[in-house]
Amino acid sequence: MSVFRSRRVAAAVRTREDFALALKSKVDVIFLLYSNILTMKTYVNKCHEAGKKIFIHMDFAEGIGKDRAGLEFLKEMNVDGILTTKTNMIRPAKDLGLITVQRFFIVDSHSVDTAVESIRIAKPDVVEIMPGVVSKKIKEFSQRVSMDILAGGLVEFKEDVDAAIEAGATAVSTADRELWNYR
Repeated sequence: MSVFRSRRVAAAVRTREDFALALKSKVDVIFLLYSNILTMKTYVNKCHEAGKKIFIHMDFAEGIGKDRAGLEFLKEMNVDGILTTKTNMIRPAKDLGLITVQRFFIVDSHSVDTAVESIRIAKPDVVEIMPGVVSKKIKEFSQRVSMDILAGGLVEFKEDVDAAIEAGATAVSTADRELWNYR
C-alpha cells in the first residue's frame, strides 16, 4: 500500500512557518527537512494529531546519529519514516519498521544506472528522484523499478506536478505552499 493515501503531493518543510501551514493543508505526508533532537517529539505529535504521516530527513537531523541508534531514537519518537540519500541507512530503518524514502539526484545517465543498482540492493519503500521536473527520467525509473516513485525538487507549478505524475511518479514533494492543496 502506498504511503500516499488520497493526496498526490507531500509537503517538503524547511521552516516552522511552513510546518504550521503544512499541518493545515490537505497533504497526507510531511517531509521534515530540518529537525533536531530537542524539537522532534513536538513535531511528530503535532503531525499525528493532524492525521498526517511525518518523515524525518536523516541527513539533516541535528543531534541524531546517522546510524542504527539514531534510527532507533526516531522509532521511539514515533516517526513514520525517513528520507535519506544514504543507501546504508535503508535496511536498518526497514528492519525497525520505518518507511524508507531514498533520494537520488539524477544528473546524467550514469547516475540513473547507479541509482537503479542502489535500489536493487537497499530496496527502499519509496524512491525520490530529484529534480522532480525530469519527467523523462521518471518514466524510465517507473519502467525499471517496482515501487512508489516520488518526484521532488524544483516542482514549482501545477504543470510540474501533472507532468511528473503522468510520467509515472506516484506523488511529488514540494516546498511550494500553493501546491500543497493541489491534487
